[in-house]
Amino acid sequence: VQLQESGPGLVQSSQTLSLTCTVSGASITTDYYWSWIRQSPGKGLEWLGAIGYTGSVYYNPSLKRRASISRDTSKNQFTLQLTPVTPEEAAVYSCGRATPGPVTTTARGHWGQGTQVAVSS
Repeated sequence: VQLQESGPGLVQSSQTLSLTCTVSGASITTDYYWSWIRQSPGKGLEWLGAIGYTGSVYYNPSLKRRASISRDTSKNQFTLQLTPVTPEEAAVYSCGRATPGPVTTTARGHWGQGTQVAVSS
């Protein structure tokens, strides 16, 4: 299974961050959960949300309903939107195959390489 994140490297504060994860080697509609996480400098991994193979979505409550996860089954992709985004949310965002909930390491399992997102104030 391989995952690849894509999206803008720079977003303006208070705007919408949109990231896409393209999955190969597995179907996002067959089984498993597909998650988004991020890591800021000096901080641990923060789980943001997930979408299950049935289409059910799960979010970290701390995001206060600012996040939205959707999927394009024809492209085997799932997308994270976060709005409004703040400068404090500059981080490396990664997608992976993981059950909903806290993530302690990306050394195990299937994760993308991550994409750096900067937020301008």
